[in-house]
Amino acid sequence: MTRILEVLRSFGLLGVTAFGGPTAHLGYFREEFVVRRRWLSDTDYSEVVAISQLLPGPGSSQVGLALGYHRAGFGGLLAAWFAFTLPAAVLMTAFAMLFDAPSAGWTMGLLAAAVAVVFHAVSGMAKSMASTKITATIAVAAGITVLVVPSTITHLAVIVVAGILGALLLRAATAPTADQGTGTRPVPAWAGVGSLVLLALGLVAAVLAGGFYPAFFQAGSIVFGGGHVVLPVLEQLLVVPGWIGQTEFLAGYSAAQAVPGPMFSFGSYLGALHAGVAGAVITTVLIFLPGALLMLAGLHFWGRWRTHPTLQAAVRGVNAGVVGLLGAALYDPVFTHGITGVASLAIATVCWLGLAKWKIPPWAIAVGSALAGWILL
Repeated sequence: MTRILEVLRSFGLLGVTAFGGPTAHLGYFREEFVVRRRWLSDTDYSEVVAISQLLPGPGSSQVGLALGYHRAGFGGLLAAWFAFTLPAAVLMTAFAMLFDAPSAGWTMGLLAAAVAVVFHAVSGMAKSMASTKITATIAVAAGITVLVVPSTITHLAVIVVAGILGALLLRAATAPTADQGTGTRPVPAWAGVGSLVLLALGLVAAVLAGGFYPAFFQAGSIVFGGGHVVLPVLEQLLVVPGWIGQTEFLAGYSAAQAVPGPMFSFGSYLGALHAGVAGAVITTVLIFLPGALLMLAGLHFWGRWRTHPTLQAAVRGVNAGVVGLLGAALYDPVFTHGITGVASLAIATVCWLGLAKWKIPPWAIAVGSALAGWILL
């Protein structure tokens, strides 16, 4: 119990101070748990981060889950997720409850800011995930495909095909890594295998059932590349069928940049729009649950599979495909709805300048864009 309370305190503080998105969160985690608290070594922490990069789901949240599990078992895992996610979920739920002017200028400012945020994410991911001739080609082909044939099935098919192409074309260029093992708490076989079984059953049920709430479990199961990539997936699952309006959807995505904690708190906002606080609770659990199940399975199987060159090459292909998916979303719906004239283009450009060059925190970008939109639009 003492360790669980320690996890709650540590992640609770990070939940209200960790601004800046998944990459920044990983820096906060390292400083807090490797440097300051010495829960694990740098090598062990790097292993946990590597596992999260291989799996669908919210990367930084999955690292937090693993750190909580390492410190205090399954109770620590739940405590880490709850404490790190709660502040963002509450803020995004409150935003949804107050959202009653979808055509207001401040909303249009947030939509313009979303253009800058997604462009910044795409350009940064492209530099590391689509920097070679083959990976760039996979990314471009993926983006064109989902624009020409927009559907959830297309998104999933693109990820699968990108992984196959990576395994076939990138294996020779993927250097094996030394198998050093991990010093983290081992996940028992029943939990690792059981998590995969539960995930498979849940995903099949979500796809067959369809509808609003199953969409969140489905999205949480297939989103590679971090919180930003949930945008095109949820857009196909919720906006296209008409569950959520395009303007409300993009405004919430942009507002999610202004809160600390995980980007998947966007799901809390969407649930609150649909059914108030109860809807927010359900969607928050459903969108995070697949990532938790995958992380438990990943911790169990990682030591056996992580150095396999074919797997590493497939992951490189998937990452390139993810860049293409997000690039397509940058055009439609983000750009097509966020840029309506010279004023909104100016807001988006200044927001990009602030993010990319002046390193202004994303929360400040969101607040400033809302204010600029209120004045100019």
